[in-house]
Amino acid sequence: MHDVITIGEEYVPVEHIAYIEPFEPPANGQFKSDRPWKGRVVLLNRDIRVRGFKPTEEFNPAKPFQTQLSWRDPDGNSRRKLLLTKPEMVIAIVLRGETEPGVERKARPRRPAQPRAPRKRAAAPRAEA
Repeated sequence: MHDVITIGEEYVPVEHIAYIEPFEPPANGQFKSDRPWKGRVVLLNRDIRVRGFKPTEEFNPAKPFQTQLSWRDPDGNSRRKLLLTKPEMVIAIVLRGETEPGVERKARPRRPAQPRAPRKRAAAPRAEA
């Protein structure tokens, strides 16, 4: 699906990105990491996150879950749900509101033109001389 980027295990639609900048380690050398940092992404404020799901040895469900959907409820509590749907499809439906993701919307077929009855013109009053 287009307009979706992957950051680690998280799938992010481009319309949720505010800013991207290249990563530059601090000059003092105090930042040490085993990961190859490439950039920093600043996201717009949003409540729903979509992550890819892969089973682990500790948690290997019987169903073939593909996505983890995370959000905060109205009380501010963190909620999570595993889904069988692919992450790109979840973004299309949940975040973008597409009803038929991946399918171009088809215009409604036009009604066939119906013949119109000819208009009757009112006779213009004649001026008398």
